Amino acid sequence: MSRMGDVLAGIHATWEFESDSVLIRFERGIRTPKLFQAIGERRIPLEALASVTLTPGKRGTVVLHAIPRPGADPLMEAAAGQLRDGSDPYRLVLPAEREVLAEYYADELRVLLLPEAKVPAEKFLVAAPSAPLQFKAYDGKASFDGARVSFRWFWTGASSAKWKAGDQSFPVQELNGVEWRSPDVFDGYLRLLRREGGAGGGLTPYSGPPQPAQADQDPAAVVFGLGYGPVHESLPFAAAVLGAVRSGSASPGGVVAVEAAPVPVAVPVAGRRDPADIAERIRHLGDLREAGLVTDEEFAAKKAELLAEL
Repeated sequence: MSRMGDVLAGIHATWEFESDSVLIRFERGIRTPKLFQAIGERRIPLEALASVTLTPGKRGTVVLHAIPRPGADPLMEAAAGQLRDGSDPYRLVLPAEREVLAEYYADELRVLLLPEAKVPAEKFLVAAPSAPLQFKAYDGKASFDGARVSFRWFWTGASSAKWKAGDQSFPVQELNGVEWRSPDVFDGYLRLLRREGGAGGGLTPYSGPPQPAQADQDPAAVVFGLGYGPVHESLPFAAAVLGAVRSGSASPGGVVAVEAAPVPVAVPVAGRRDPADIAERIRHLGDLREAGLVTDEEFAAKKAELLAEL
Protein backbone atom coordinates (compact mmCIF):
# COMPACT_ATOMS: atom_id res chain seq x y z
CA MET A 1 0.00 0.00 0.00
CA SER A 2 1.10 3.60 -0.37
CA ARG A 3 1.10 4.13 3.41
CA MET A 4 1.49 1.43 6.03
CA GLY A 5 -1.05 1.41 8.82
CA ASP A 6 -3.95 2.98 6.86
CA VAL A 7 -7.26 1.97 8.44
CA LEU A 8 -10.67 1.68 6.81
CA ALA A 9 -13.50 1.33 9.34
CA GLY A 10 -16.71 -0.36 8.26
CA ILE A 11 -19.71 -1.99 9.86
CA HIS A 12 -18.62 -4.83 12.21
CA ALA A 13 -14.94 -4.63 11.16
CA THR A 14 -11.92 -2.47 10.37
CA TRP A 15 -9.25 -3.21 7.78
CA GLU A 16 -5.69 -2.12 8.41
CA PHE A 17 -3.61 -2.05 5.25
CA GLU A 18 0.06 -3.03 5.42
CA SER A 19 2.66 -3.37 2.70
CA ASP A 20 2.19 -7.15 2.42
CA SER A 21 -1.11 -7.91 4.12
CA VAL A 22 -4.49 -6.72 5.37
CA LEU A 23 -5.22 -7.06 9.08
CA ILE A 24 -8.95 -7.51 9.65
CA ARG A 25 -10.20 -6.75 13.15
CA PHE A 26 -13.80 -7.65 13.95
CA GLU A 27 -15.88 -5.69 16.44
CA ARG A 28 -17.63 -7.21 19.42
CA GLY A 29 -21.28 -6.45 19.99
CA ILE A 30 -24.73 -7.94 19.91
CA ARG A 31 -25.18 -7.02 16.23
CA THR A 32 -21.84 -8.38 15.07
CA PRO A 33 -22.14 -11.87 13.53
CA LYS A 34 -21.02 -14.47 16.06
CA LEU A 35 -18.55 -15.94 13.58
CA PHE A 36 -16.74 -12.59 13.42
CA GLN A 37 -16.61 -12.40 17.21
CA ALA A 38 -15.24 -15.93 17.41
CA ILE A 39 -12.51 -15.13 14.86
CA GLY A 40 -11.48 -11.88 16.54
CA GLU A 41 -8.94 -10.81 13.95
CA ARG A 42 -7.21 -12.27 10.90
CA ARG A 43 -4.15 -11.27 8.92
CA ILE A 44 -4.61 -11.88 5.20
CA PRO A 45 -1.37 -11.87 3.17
CA LEU A 46 -1.78 -10.15 -0.19
CA GLU A 47 -0.56 -13.33 -1.88
CA ALA A 48 -3.71 -15.04 -0.53
CA LEU A 49 -6.04 -12.76 -2.53
CA ALA A 50 -7.43 -13.51 -5.98
CA SER A 51 -9.35 -10.27 -6.67
CA VAL A 52 -11.01 -7.25 -5.08
CA THR A 53 -14.47 -5.87 -5.88
CA LEU A 54 -16.58 -2.92 -4.76
CA THR A 55 -20.34 -3.24 -5.22
CA PRO A 56 -23.51 -1.52 -3.95
CA GLY A 57 -24.86 -3.00 -0.73
CA LYS A 58 -28.21 -2.86 1.03
CA ARG A 59 -29.79 0.26 2.52
CA GLY A 60 -27.24 2.88 1.52
CA THR A 61 -24.05 0.85 1.83
CA VAL A 62 -21.22 -0.37 -0.37
CA VAL A 63 -19.32 -3.64 0.01
CA LEU A 64 -15.56 -3.99 -0.36
CA HIS A 65 -14.92 -7.66 -1.04
CA ALA A 66 -11.44 -9.19 -1.02
CA ILE A 67 -11.85 -12.61 -2.63
CA PRO A 68 -9.34 -15.23 -1.46
CA ARG A 69 -7.50 -17.57 -3.80
CA PRO A 70 -8.81 -21.15 -3.83
CA GLY A 71 -6.85 -23.19 -1.33
CA ALA A 72 -5.41 -20.18 0.51
CA ASP A 73 -7.64 -20.01 3.60
CA PRO A 74 -8.61 -23.10 5.65
CA LEU A 75 -11.69 -21.32 7.01
CA MET A 76 -13.09 -20.65 3.54
CA GLU A 77 -12.05 -24.08 2.27
CA ALA A 78 -13.95 -25.73 5.11
CA ALA A 79 -16.96 -23.47 4.48
CA ALA A 80 -16.99 -24.55 0.81
CA GLY A 81 -19.21 -21.66 -0.31
CA GLN A 82 -21.88 -22.24 2.38
CA LEU A 83 -21.44 -18.98 4.28
CA ARG A 84 -24.13 -16.35 3.93
CA ASP A 85 -22.99 -12.95 2.69
CA GLY A 86 -23.43 -11.42 6.12
CA SER A 87 -21.03 -13.96 7.63
CA ASP A 88 -18.32 -13.71 4.96
CA PRO A 89 -15.20 -12.40 6.78
CA TYR A 90 -13.80 -11.03 3.50
CA ARG A 91 -16.68 -8.54 3.02
CA LEU A 92 -16.37 -5.06 4.53
CA VAL A 93 -19.68 -3.17 4.54
CA LEU A 94 -19.36 0.63 4.56
CA PRO A 95 -21.73 3.60 4.45
CA ALA A 96 -22.26 4.77 0.86
CA GLU A 97 -20.58 8.11 1.60
CA ARG A 98 -17.27 6.24 1.96
CA GLU A 99 -17.49 4.79 -1.54
CA VAL A 100 -14.73 7.01 -2.96
CA LEU A 101 -12.36 6.05 -0.15
CA ALA A 102 -13.25 2.37 -0.54
CA GLU A 103 -12.60 2.57 -4.28
CA TYR A 104 -9.18 4.04 -3.58
CA TYR A 105 -8.21 1.11 -1.36
CA ALA A 106 -9.71 -1.38 -3.80
CA ASP A 107 -7.51 0.06 -6.58
CA GLU A 108 -4.46 -0.03 -4.30
CA LEU A 109 -5.06 -3.69 -3.52
CA ARG A 110 -5.60 -4.63 -7.16
CA VAL A 111 -2.24 -3.14 -8.11
CA LEU A 112 -0.49 -5.32 -5.51
CA LEU A 113 -2.13 -8.63 -6.48
CA LEU A 114 0.37 -11.20 -7.67
CA PRO A 115 0.37 -12.57 -11.25
CA GLU A 116 -0.61 -16.00 -9.90
CA ALA A 117 -3.60 -14.57 -8.01
CA LYS A 118 -6.09 -16.62 -10.06
CA VAL A 119 -4.16 -19.87 -9.57
CA PRO A 120 -5.13 -22.08 -6.59
CA ALA A 121 -2.65 -21.80 -3.75
CA GLU A 122 -0.41 -24.82 -3.18
CA LYS A 123 -0.68 -24.43 0.60
CA PHE A 124 -2.68 -22.48 3.14
CA LEU A 125 -1.51 -18.88 3.29
CA VAL A 126 -3.88 -17.70 6.03
CA ALA A 127 -3.47 -19.03 9.56
CA ALA A 128 -6.06 -21.52 10.75
CA PRO A 129 -7.89 -20.98 14.06
CA SER A 130 -5.72 -22.23 16.91
CA ALA A 131 -6.48 -25.24 19.12
CA PRO A 132 -7.75 -26.26 21.59
CA LEU A 133 -11.31 -26.02 20.30
CA GLN A 134 -14.54 -27.76 21.20
CA PHE A 135 -18.27 -27.57 20.60
CA LYS A 136 -21.45 -29.47 21.35
CA ALA A 137 -23.15 -31.22 18.46
CA TYR A 138 -26.57 -32.84 18.74
CA ASP A 139 -25.18 -36.33 19.30
CA GLY A 140 -21.85 -35.66 20.99
CA LYS A 141 -19.12 -33.30 22.12
CA ALA A 142 -16.29 -32.65 19.65
CA SER A 143 -12.83 -31.66 20.91
CA PHE A 144 -9.57 -30.86 19.10
CA ASP A 145 -6.30 -30.38 21.02
CA GLY A 146 -4.08 -29.77 18.01
CA ALA A 147 -3.02 -33.41 17.70
CA ARG A 148 -6.26 -35.39 17.65
CA VAL A 149 -10.00 -35.01 17.27
CA SER A 150 -12.20 -36.67 19.88
CA PHE A 151 -15.94 -37.36 19.87
CA ARG A 152 -17.76 -38.22 23.10
CA TRP A 153 -21.33 -39.35 22.45
CA PHE A 154 -24.42 -38.05 24.23
CA TRP A 155 -26.85 -40.77 25.21
CA THR A 156 -29.75 -38.46 24.34
CA GLY A 157 -28.76 -37.99 20.70
CA ALA A 158 -26.25 -40.58 19.50
CA SER A 159 -27.43 -43.39 17.22
CA SER A 160 -27.08 -47.03 18.21
CA ALA A 161 -24.26 -47.39 15.66
CA LYS A 162 -22.24 -44.71 17.46
CA TRP A 163 -22.99 -46.16 20.89
CA LYS A 164 -21.80 -49.57 19.75
CA ALA A 165 -18.62 -48.03 18.33
CA GLY A 166 -17.90 -46.10 21.52
CA ASP A 167 -16.33 -42.69 22.02
CA GLN A 168 -13.85 -41.93 19.26
CA SER A 169 -10.35 -40.45 18.96
CA PHE A 170 -8.67 -39.66 15.62
CA PRO A 171 -5.00 -38.61 15.36
CA VAL A 172 -4.60 -35.89 12.75
CA GLN A 173 -2.15 -37.93 10.68
CA GLU A 174 -4.89 -40.51 10.10
CA LEU A 175 -7.15 -37.93 8.47
CA ASN A 176 -7.38 -36.84 4.86
CA GLY A 177 -9.70 -33.86 5.31
CA VAL A 178 -12.88 -32.50 6.83
CA GLU A 179 -16.40 -32.21 5.43
CA TRP A 180 -18.53 -29.46 6.99
CA ARG A 181 -22.19 -29.07 6.15
CA SER A 182 -23.61 -25.87 7.57
CA PRO A 183 -26.01 -26.13 10.53
CA ASP A 184 -28.13 -23.58 8.67
CA VAL A 185 -29.42 -26.47 6.54
CA PHE A 186 -31.62 -29.30 7.76
CA ASP A 187 -28.98 -32.05 7.87
CA GLY A 188 -25.81 -30.25 8.93
CA TYR A 189 -22.81 -32.20 10.20
CA LEU A 190 -19.04 -32.32 10.57
CA ARG A 191 -17.40 -35.44 9.18
CA LEU A 192 -13.74 -36.43 9.43
CA LEU A 193 -12.45 -37.95 6.21
CA ARG A 194 -10.05 -40.78 6.96
CA ARG A 195 -7.10 -41.76 4.83
CA GLU A 196 -7.82 -44.66 2.48
CA GLY A 197 -5.92 -46.48 -0.27
CA GLY A 198 -3.36 -44.31 -2.00
CA ALA A 199 -2.66 -42.03 0.95
CA GLY A 200 0.55 -40.16 0.36
CA GLY A 201 3.41 -38.97 2.50
CA GLY A 202 4.35 -42.47 3.64
CA LEU A 203 1.22 -42.78 5.75
CA THR A 204 -0.48 -46.12 6.22
CA PRO A 205 -3.74 -46.21 4.18
CA TYR A 206 -6.97 -46.60 6.08
CA SER A 207 -8.06 -50.24 5.80
CA GLY A 208 -11.22 -50.25 7.89
CA PRO A 209 -14.82 -50.45 6.67
CA PRO A 210 -16.10 -47.70 4.33
CA GLN A 211 -17.56 -44.66 6.03
CA PRO A 212 -21.40 -44.66 6.12
CA ALA A 213 -23.13 -42.23 3.82
CA GLN A 214 -25.34 -40.94 6.65
CA ALA A 215 -23.52 -38.82 9.22
CA ASP A 216 -25.75 -39.98 12.07
CA GLN A 217 -24.49 -43.53 11.51
CA ASP A 218 -20.82 -42.60 11.05
CA PRO A 219 -18.61 -42.68 14.19
CA ALA A 220 -16.28 -40.27 12.35
CA ALA A 221 -19.00 -37.59 12.22
CA VAL A 222 -21.12 -35.47 14.53
CA VAL A 223 -24.49 -34.11 13.47
CA PHE A 224 -25.90 -30.66 14.15
CA GLY A 225 -29.36 -29.57 15.24
CA LEU A 226 -31.23 -26.57 16.57
CA GLY A 227 -28.69 -24.83 18.79
CA TYR A 228 -26.08 -27.54 18.31
CA GLY A 229 -22.95 -27.08 16.18
CA PRO A 230 -23.54 -23.39 15.34
CA VAL A 231 -21.45 -21.86 12.57
CA HIS A 232 -19.29 -19.76 14.89
CA GLU A 233 -18.25 -22.88 16.81
CA SER A 234 -18.20 -25.72 14.30
CA LEU A 235 -16.66 -23.89 11.32
CA PRO A 236 -13.51 -22.63 13.11
CA PHE A 237 -13.21 -26.15 14.55
CA ALA A 238 -13.38 -27.67 11.05
CA ALA A 239 -10.88 -25.11 9.74
CA ALA A 240 -8.41 -25.82 12.55
CA VAL A 241 -8.54 -29.56 11.87
CA LEU A 242 -8.21 -29.01 8.13
CA GLY A 243 -5.23 -26.71 8.70
CA ALA A 244 -3.48 -29.35 10.79
CA VAL A 245 -4.23 -32.07 8.23
CA ARG A 246 -2.95 -30.05 5.27
CA SER A 247 0.15 -28.83 7.08
CA GLY A 248 1.28 -32.39 7.78
CA SER A 249 1.75 -31.47 11.42
CA ALA A 250 -0.45 -32.37 14.33
CA SER A 251 0.96 -29.81 16.73
CA PRO A 252 2.76 -26.46 16.67
CA GLY A 253 5.96 -28.29 17.56
CA GLY A 254 6.24 -30.30 14.38
CA VAL A 255 5.28 -33.55 12.69
CA VAL A 256 3.99 -36.34 14.85
CA ALA A 257 4.94 -39.96 14.44
CA VAL A 258 2.79 -42.12 12.16
CA GLU A 259 0.98 -45.01 13.77
CA ALA A 260 0.79 -48.36 12.04
CA ALA A 261 -2.96 -48.96 12.17
CA PRO A 262 -5.14 -45.88 11.79
CA VAL A 263 -8.36 -47.28 13.19
CA PRO A 264 -10.56 -45.17 15.51
CA VAL A 265 -10.38 -46.38 19.11
CA ALA A 266 -12.35 -45.67 22.24
CA VAL A 267 -11.19 -42.68 24.25
CA PRO A 268 -9.85 -43.64 27.69
CA VAL A 269 -11.46 -41.57 30.42
CA ALA A 270 -9.26 -40.37 33.22
CA GLY A 271 -10.55 -40.17 36.78
CA ARG A 272 -14.02 -40.89 38.09
CA ARG A 273 -17.09 -40.39 35.96
CA ASP A 274 -20.41 -38.99 37.11
CA PRO A 275 -22.46 -41.98 38.41
CA ALA A 276 -25.64 -40.45 36.98
CA ASP A 277 -24.05 -40.30 33.54
CA ILE A 278 -22.96 -43.94 33.81
CA ALA A 279 -26.43 -45.00 34.92
CA GLU A 280 -28.05 -43.21 31.99
CA ARG A 281 -25.67 -44.91 29.56
CA ILE A 282 -26.42 -48.33 31.01
CA ARG A 283 -30.17 -47.66 30.77
CA HIS A 284 -29.71 -46.64 27.14
CA LEU A 285 -27.77 -49.82 26.45
CA GLY A 286 -30.62 -51.79 28.02
CA ASP A 287 -33.05 -50.14 25.62
CA LEU A 288 -30.82 -51.05 22.70
CA ARG A 289 -30.65 -54.67 23.88
CA GLU A 290 -34.44 -54.88 24.21
CA ALA A 291 -34.74 -53.48 20.69
CA GLY A 292 -32.42 -56.20 19.40
CA LEU A 293 -29.71 -53.74 18.39
CA VAL A 294 -27.20 -54.98 20.98
CA THR A 295 -26.56 -58.61 21.93
CA ASP A 296 -26.50 -59.82 25.52
CA GLU A 297 -22.74 -60.29 25.26
CA GLU A 298 -22.24 -56.75 23.95
CA PHE A 299 -24.48 -55.37 26.68
CA ALA A 300 -22.58 -57.19 29.43
CA ALA A 301 -19.18 -56.15 28.09
CA LYS A 302 -20.13 -52.50 27.70
CA LYS A 303 -21.86 -52.43 31.09
CA ALA A 304 -18.73 -53.78 32.76
CA GLU A 305 -16.64 -51.19 30.91
CA LEU A 306 -18.89 -48.35 32.09
CA LEU A 307 -18.98 -49.57 35.69
CA ALA A 308 -15.17 -49.72 35.69
CA GLU A 309 -15.14 -45.97 35.09
CA LEU A 310 -16.80 -45.25 38.44
